[in-house]
Amino acid sequence: MYVSVAVDPGSEERAKELASLLGQYGFERVQRGLWESTVVSPSTLTRVKRDMDRLTDAFDRIRFFQYPLEGTLVLSSLKDKKWRRLVARGGEEDAAPVVKKPAVKEASGNLRKSALIKTIRKK
Repeated sequence: MYVSVAVDPGSEERAKELASLLGQYGFERVQRGLWESTVVSPSTLTRVKRDMDRLTDAFDRIRFFQYPLEGTLVLSSLKDKKWRRLVARGGEEDAAPVVKKPAVKEASGNLRKSALIKTIRKK
């Protein structure tokens, strides 16, 4: 499972504590405030979240991006000491099919504006 963690700490001291914690769990720093791992198991991720919850306060913001988790993208965020979870399911195969009506053409091959406007109004 691929996991990315975006950290927006409330203080520099908190940033160092969170960086140390993520390093202990095997996350690699990619950019400032962004950590990634491809070897984290779901049980380990639960421990990471619990430990991060203990280290943070209401001024810290943390987002976890997990993919794939049961074929979905899961976004978990900690804001104001409350965890929220968003599950993004589906893709193109779940989207509603787009039905296009044929446009009316004149003898010269140009679209007639009046016929096109009538077609749009009927929708």
